Amino acid sequence: MDSDLLLSSYNYELPSDRIAQNPTVPRDSSKLMVVGTDRNIDTLAHHHFWDLPKFLRSQDLLILNDTKVIPARLHGHKSSGAEVEILLIEPLGLNRWLALVKRGKRFPAGSEIIFSDRLKATVIRLDEVTKARELLFELPQGGTFEEILAELGEMPLPPYIDNSQSTPDQYQTVYAQTEGAIAAPTAGLHFTHRLLDELKDMGVNHTFVTLHVGIGTFRPVEVENITEHQIHQEWIEVSPEAIAAIETAKANGGRIIGVGTTSARAIETSGMQPYKGKTGLMIYPSYEWQVLDGLITNFHLPKSSLLMLVASFLGSREKLFDLYREAIAREYRFYSFGDGMLAWR
Repeated sequence: MDSDLLLSSYNYELPSDRIAQNPTVPRDSSKLMVVGTDRNIDTLAHHHFWDLPKFLRSQDLLILNDTKVIPARLHGHKSSGAEVEILLIEPLGLNRWLALVKRGKRFPAGSEIIFSDRLKATVIRLDEVTKARELLFELPQGGTFEEILAELGEMPLPPYIDNSQSTPDQYQTVYAQTEGAIAAPTAGLHFTHRLLDELKDMGVNHTFVTLHVGIGTFRPVEVENITEHQIHQEWIEVSPEAIAAIETAKANGGRIIGVGTTSARAIETSGMQPYKGKTGLMIYPSYEWQVLDGLITNFHLPKSSLLMLVASFLGSREKLFDLYREAIAREYRFYSFGDGMLAWR
């Protein structure tokens, strides 16, 4: 089998001190690796994210994911007093959520979790696909789940960020507006209002799509043949306005740049038609890209579907790991609070 399709081919060693624990301040002071140009896909340059305008031009279009991270981590206890931590991953309606429960094997159907005197939940079932529990929340009369979550919930930083002094707003993009994600679309964390204004002044436009980052984005691939991996579906919306903006940019000679793997998956799922629903699109080498000319992305975890998507965009796994070795040698910062890459096809 083609090694580009084998999970073991997407492993790499990363020194632990390269895992960013805190964001750069200001956001756009992070490093930016620029891969390729219009005429030569093999060029490589090292800059800062605030240099992004040097590599874009009038009529180019950025596709931004406007999802907003919710305070999806909750702490509670069983009636016995044993402590419980949960991570909400998907709303099911009628005060029901799928949630990952630490030490979940101890929580069969019927178990009760108490979060406060105003909020408790009952385990309904185990979801075999995600290994999450379906929880039914009991709310106080007149209260909404969103209000109580804002009061009790915490920002769900990834587990590899275990020594951070970041504030909750630093794990949101400056343009976040549509609540529903349990993790940030991290390529967008590099943008500042100042940088977006500078790009707008030079004629670089942007449009928004929504992909609520969920367990599908960050759960590791576990099957050796990556074509057999099924991503847990995530909610997306690609509006008629976004499609029109892309068509206008292309008609005017502009290039389409996806900001993050989530924006890329959303627009590629849409087939260039307005779309509202779920996506389980898995992108890996051999995928035929339909829309994007450029991709802004961070440096991702080994054996992740995100790594496979970027390998596909670059054209090969070998090129991906050449760039990752370069990034490690030049002390780039990795993962959610890490540095960025701009790649051209």
